[in-house]
Amino acid sequence: MTMAAATLTSSRLRSVLSCRSYLLRFSLSCQTRSNMSSSAFLVNDPKYGFLKELGLSEKNAGVYDGEWKGSGEVVTSVNPANGKPIAQVVQGTLQEYNATVDKSNQAWRTWVDIPAPQRGEIVRQIGDELRKNLLPLSKLVSLEMGKILAEGIGEVQEYVDICDYACGLSRMLEGKILPSERPGHVLLEQWNSLGTMGIISAFNFPVAVYGWNNAIAMACGNTMIWKGATSTPLISVATTKIVASVLEKNGLPGAVCALVSGGAEIGNAMANDKRLPLLSFTGSTAVGSKVGVAVQTRFGKSILELGGNNAIIVAEDADIDMVVRAGVFACAGTAGQRCTTTRRLILHEKVHDEVVSRLVKAYSQVINRIGDPLEPNTLIGPIHTKVGVENYMNTIEEAKKLGGKIEFGGKVIQREGNFVEPTIISGLPPNSPVVMKETFAPIVYALKASSLDEAIAINNSVEQGLSSSLFTQNIGNIFQWLGPKGSDCGVVNVNIPTNGAEIGGAFGGEKATGGGRESGSDSWKQYMRRSTVTINYTKELPLAQGLKFE
Repeated sequence: MTMAAATLTSSRLRSVLSCRSYLLRFSLSCQTRSNMSSSAFLVNDPKYGFLKELGLSEKNAGVYDGEWKGSGEVVTSVNPANGKPIAQVVQGTLQEYNATVDKSNQAWRTWVDIPAPQRGEIVRQIGDELRKNLLPLSKLVSLEMGKILAEGIGEVQEYVDICDYACGLSRMLEGKILPSERPGHVLLEQWNSLGTMGIISAFNFPVAVYGWNNAIAMACGNTMIWKGATSTPLISVATTKIVASVLEKNGLPGAVCALVSGGAEIGNAMANDKRLPLLSFTGSTAVGSKVGVAVQTRFGKSILELGGNNAIIVAEDADIDMVVRAGVFACAGTAGQRCTTTRRLILHEKVHDEVVSRLVKAYSQVINRIGDPLEPNTLIGPIHTKVGVENYMNTIEEAKKLGGKIEFGGKVIQREGNFVEPTIISGLPPNSPVVMKETFAPIVYALKASSLDEAIAINNSVEQGLSSSLFTQNIGNIFQWLGPKGSDCGVVNVNIPTNGAEIGGAFGGEKATGGGRESGSDSWKQYMRRSTVTINYTKELPLAQGLKFE
């Protein structure tokens, strides 16, 4: 690539990373506010005492490399449930980013020399420290991101669980011994650490996505630089403080798990940084496609976890009670802000009306439980930003113009905070432009299909391929769904919703979802490099394939 082309690629990536992508943008309410009184911040309200339990204050350093620092832009984190400022974080500069990467590279030389089972023990201790802080950190997730407390607890628990998993994995990182065709030779595989990796996570799972990467990467011998979402900076700081306390207790360099809070400039630097052989990116398909190109241009490796236009197929013989119970959480839970949220219900024409009417009835009971995510009775919290609310409104209007019928919802709730009604829309064809795109909000489209073949074709027609589910009692339907002519997604479920993945399996999707895999199964291989090794333990030098060179 010429210097001009490289500059153009970097410029394009910077432009896209600067756009108002739904996973990596500031809302207007999340910008710097310099004239706030101390009493304005929720961190000083005794009601939110858990913030100080986590070591947070009014203004927090957003860079950690063994020491806390930060001299960049000051951003204010805002509670999406009431619009009030929580606290501030001082982001890092490019100079601080570059220095942090250098320190993390140096820390790798210490970390990689520690035997894998001992690294696993450090990860286990991180899990224990997370357990001690599970409730306050979960409350922070609810306060800053907006998901209900039960989901916040589940998210932090997911990090705890992956620490346990990675601890066991540290004793089972395996290679292969293969038969050699040459006498007196051994053929084997050796897996080694990559070095320092980058992690760019999104607002909707501000703890768990980092946890998947952090725990597995540490067991594999990597150090890391984390850039969390710009709108959930306090979660990044609090989580890093917990991890750092374990490293410090064990006399290990803090830069093993470094943090650089920042915006598009830092993200662009990470994508183009040859010192980071691996970059894990979670965000929109639009931004992820540019990140992937930038990383590939420098011959790095990337793990891309991007969008998902997920569908539940309901066959004619499905258990409708199960469908409705699963559908409420799958479609409306987390205010539609999971990458695995169900956005399309593909219903057999014989059960379409029943499913829609029963789902409308279920929604009518849930709508009274929308509110403050920290309150125990709440089932649905707010949209994360004002921009997200605008996207919701624009999508509703587009669907109506295209002929969609609002079966339920479709309105912004007039109260403080970013609250909207979970929405069901029917009457649109499966290939309608509004159906084909992902909107990060609680909107689901009820679509008709006359057969399983047609339903599978509709499922596979969108550009993303993250999660999918089929509700049926027919074993033939199940194996058709799981086979090569079935779902083209990375997650293929039967009689459960599209969301709620377990850590034991590899998580990720196909097509425009990015192809990355994180968490369980053999996802660890993406965090290491493989060498094929041949050892000759004789004095002879036979060549492979019987080649003679004499």
